[in-house]
Amino acid sequence: MWDLLIIVVFVIYSISAGLMARRKASRSLSEFFLAGRTLGGWRAGTSMAATQFAADTPLAVMGLIATGGIFMVWRFWIYAIAFLLMAFLLAGQWQRARVITDAELVEVRYSGRGLVLLRVLKALYYGTLFNCVVLAMVLTATLTISEVFLSWHHWLPDWFYQSLSSSLSSGLGLQFQAPASELPVEIATTNNVLSLIAILIFVSLYSLTGGLRSVVATDIAQFVLAIIGTIALAWVLVGEAGGLATLTDKVTQLYPPLPDGVVADGYNEAGSLLSFSPGFGAAVMPFLILLGLQWFFQINADGTGYLAQRSMACKDEKQATIAGVVFTWLQIFVRSLPWLLIGVALLVLYPFTPSDTQVDGFTGSRERLFVVAIHDYMPPGLLGILLVALLAALASTLDTHMNWGASYWSNDIYKRAICQGWLKREPGNKELVIIARLSNILVIALALIVLPFVGSIQEAWYLTLLFGAGVGSVLVLRWVWERINLWSEFAAIIASVVTAPILLILTHQGILDAGEPGEWIRLGLMALVSTAAAVIAALVGPRTDREQLNAFYKRVQPAGFWGQTAKESGEEARRPRLRLAVELGATAVASASVFCCLYGVARLLIPAPDGNRWWPIVCLALGLMLVPLWWRQITARGYSAPPDSDGPGVAGSAG
Repeated sequence: MWDLLIIVVFVIYSISAGLMARRKASRSLSEFFLAGRTLGGWRAGTSMAATQFAADTPLAVMGLIATGGIFMVWRFWIYAIAFLLMAFLLAGQWQRARVITDAELVEVRYSGRGLVLLRVLKALYYGTLFNCVVLAMVLTATLTISEVFLSWHHWLPDWFYQSLSSSLSSGLGLQFQAPASELPVEIATTNNVLSLIAILIFVSLYSLTGGLRSVVATDIAQFVLAIIGTIALAWVLVGEAGGLATLTDKVTQLYPPLPDGVVADGYNEAGSLLSFSPGFGAAVMPFLILLGLQWFFQINADGTGYLAQRSMACKDEKQATIAGVVFTWLQIFVRSLPWLLIGVALLVLYPFTPSDTQVDGFTGSRERLFVVAIHDYMPPGLLGILLVALLAALASTLDTHMNWGASYWSNDIYKRAICQGWLKREPGNKELVIIARLSNILVIALALIVLPFVGSIQEAWYLTLLFGAGVGSVLVLRWVWERINLWSEFAAIIASVVTAPILLILTHQGILDAGEPGEWIRLGLMALVSTAAAVIAALVGPRTDREQLNAFYKRVQPAGFWGQTAKESGEEARRPRLRLAVELGATAVASASVFCCLYGVARLLIPAPDGNRWWPIVCLALGLMLVPLWWRQITARGYSAPPDSDGPGVAGSAG
């Protein structure tokens, strides 16, 4: 009874938030997608963290810990560098650009005849292709969760359920089944279709009505619920596993080293499972290279997407910077600690043998244990909190990606390409908001088409990394180097679209390793090819008009290699380089701070076998001592948002 009441209260709150924000959201695209640019840093940062607190992510972390140990979670933690780079270097610039979507930045930054084409291409590439794959990952987690908790075949009348099941499975040929599902495909498909319909209707009721305001309002509540729920789950599971004092010893007993001569790919002994460092094996250097590539060569390298959207929705540069820092600490430090405890506790409560790691679907089965453990161990009351936490995690990601994807379709495709470019008319605000709401439905429909092709969450994540590696470098370079032009972005996208399928074919044919050694080669080749294409296009392609660059520089105040433009704008040529050095220094100090605090607290909770207990304390103390250094950099910011109106509005933007 209490479980149901908690869920009902959460649903009512979320829908009410959408209805309360409906009137303001209906005024314009800026109100619908950017909340009228009124967000404070703490709200925007918490909303970012809620979006990344997706239901698929803890499942993926459980799989990573089981297949590679705690060290593998660095594949998530390493993004702290990119997040903090966005916070200190780029968040303020996004805010001052005064655009509604990152695709719209094309007409603020570049000049040339291909502006609208690039803007539409980016809207399709980011807002549709990439966005729908990420949504499919989230929906895969939805299936995993719903199959355990939403037993429609027990709740609905048999005659109705059987008729529906026959129509979906036999009539339409649908197969929606979670990885490592234990249900027959017909039952799983019917249950999952009903669950998806219920969840998507719920999310749509507040996302489509209130826009970003309702998304942020619900995100904050959802993040708090998700954190409370995962802490409660960690508390229960660690207790069931014997408590913190014996957790390391239990893992050591269950996962001893393999006998000499015995090899089991995917199996790790206790020391490797609990290690935060890679050891000294042959695969260490490729993995470190992979981490170095992954944080920079990725599709959100400069915040492109919903991170930039939250930055642009902030009141001013200082709040945008605070948002990025708050997001990083909530994302990397706060949410990681309970996940680590849960992941290690699952190693004890659901042990596996070396032979288990050789079975197909092992990763998916370990991911699924996050949900299975909730069902097996959580008592009533706490179970309700966990269910709401999972629903909140799902909703906070779905609503953001629906809202963000719809912004491309309404602002860049419908308004700019169709109305202004093709029909030569200016659409009204109410018309655009209607299109924005309809676009939400389009985005989720496309994601549902992709869903049946997603194997495990890790597989889909690796695919997004591969495609994202092709565009990450040019997204950052356009902010820090004045020579980057319109054709640089064209070249990077085309190189990515052409190179990724070739690399996947080579992997499928066995020419490239399908595992980690092959992955760093794939990402490295993708990054090399796309970056080379972008730089060559910048050096030999048509340059951006000086008038356009000067207008962009005065408006955005970018840091980096803008010497000529700075001089033409009345500044010293070295000033943008000095700004870049300061922001990179703040990023490095803040990154060291969060990593030291994370390691120190996590290692105190989960000691290494025969590890030094003083080293974690030293790391934690160092991380805390660094806080005043990077916080001073935030408080020193005094820029405010420019007074000009939304939209490109600079010389040459209509080219």
